[in-house]
Amino acid sequence: MPIKQEHVAVVVAEASKKMSDPNYSAVLVGGFVQGQGPLVQFVSAHDAELGGADAIVNVIFHAALIAQCYARGNGRSVRVVSFDDLDRASGGDTLLVLEKTQPSLHGFIEENVPHPEARRLLALIALAMDR
Repeated sequence: MPIKQEHVAVVVAEASKKMSDPNYSAVLVGGFVQGQGPLVQFVSAHDAELGGADAIVNVIFHAALIAQCYARGNGRSVRVVSFDDLDRASGGDTLLVLEKTQPSLHGFIEENVPHPEARRLLALIALAMDR
């Protein structure tokens, strides 16, 4: 079931307000890293394509926000994404598939992530979370 644009907007608005707290992003990323080990390993393996540690953290930050969108839209936390989940979601053009299945999340990625490889990875992550 597609996540409603309203849910994405609420998550983004909350994150924007919380960004004034210097610890917010560190806590969000840290919690996500602890809970989503395989997914974080997958993102880290794309270091060369993303351009370094800062880009990896940026992808993880946005993945954590996507997880919050799913939680808000589905009323439950996102389960731990496995390597198998990532493999199953990897067929085809992930951005195009995400645009068709989760248009609000696709829009979020397109509006907030300028790096093409980061967009592709986040689309794959969003699709894997949706399974």
